Amino acid sequence: MEETNKDMYELKMPVEIEQYERKIYDLKQLIEISKGLNSTLDYNTLIDSILLTCMGQMQLLNAGIFLKKGIGFENYSLHRNYKGFEIDHALDYELNPESQFVEFLEKNYKCYTMQELEKVIDDTASMDIMKMLDPMLILPLKSKGELNGIIILGERIIHKEFSETEKEYLLNIASLAGIAIHNAMLYEMATTDMMTKLKIHHYFHTSLLEEMERAVKFKRPLSLIMIDIDHFKVFNDHFGHTAGDIVLINVARIIKENIRQMDIAARYGGEEFAVILPKTDINEALIAGERIRETIEKCTVNHDDRDLNVTVSVGLTQFDTEVDRERNAFLDRADKALYLSKANGRNMVSFL
Repeated sequence: MEETNKDMYELKMPVEIEQYERKIYDLKQLIEISKGLNSTLDYNTLIDSILLTCMGQMQLLNAGIFLKKGIGFENYSLHRNYKGFEIDHALDYELNPESQFVEFLEKNYKCYTMQELEKVIDDTASMDIMKMLDPMLILPLKSKGELNGIIILGERIIHKEFSETEKEYLLNIASLAGIAIHNAMLYEMATTDMMTKLKIHHYFHTSLLEEMERAVKFKRPLSLIMIDIDHFKVFNDHFGHTAGDIVLINVARIIKENIRQMDIAARYGGEEFAVILPKTDINEALIAGERIRETIEKCTVNHDDRDLNVTVSVGLTQFDTEVDRERNAFLDRADKALYLSKANGRNMVSFL
């Protein structure tokens, strides 16, 4: 009998050791994941890192994340960095924060399959969005007790269900991701102009210097656009500051909608804006500048039953490593191009 017990004990020990070794490995992995997620405050880089981490750890073909688009937005939208999902670009993949679906995930912090959610949620609008994406697993992101995102995970390369251990591991990743997103949002708020939702002056100058250094290091083009609203003081005096604020917000929105994700748009000061265009030569910058100018010219803003229109003057230039030894030289040339547009009648694009 004693020999039998001894044999069973010896058989049990390797299994327990293997389980402990697996837990230690998982903890080490989570520490590395935490380091990776907290190594950047850039929002889009962070989202990519979260999704690629989930895909790598769980061998996934698809992954996406629903987040608030930015400061002042309420709905959770499918972030453009989704991986693998086939979507209809004519549809808005948005979740209302007051929907039963979102409130359920906020109150119940665990991983769910679609089948599990269908049994407890009677929210047709949200569930229809999920059915279109058809994820295998849905998990909430939380920070400080509040929901700040929802991860959706799709098909696995190995074609098997998620185990309970894997679900627990994913929740740990989600917990780390939720904190990282919260920190990135705080940084976003600290570097964003609250009225226009563009970057602030100081952030712009820091970013411009960084992009100039990258342009030199990687031998790639870099362009800069300066934009100024024409006769804005006259407009403000005639229609009032409230109308002026509406125009500023609208112009900023148009600028943001007509540039790429990698570009950096900032409120340079007052009614003046600036856009940094990495990996962009002067010809491409001219196309972007003209697109912004033309869109603003065609846009009408309604205020107090009046249709308001403004135009902008645009100046742009390309970074020259031989001439632009300092940031100010680069800025001054873009500024001179802007004033060339103003001197030649406004509502036009000039370059130097």
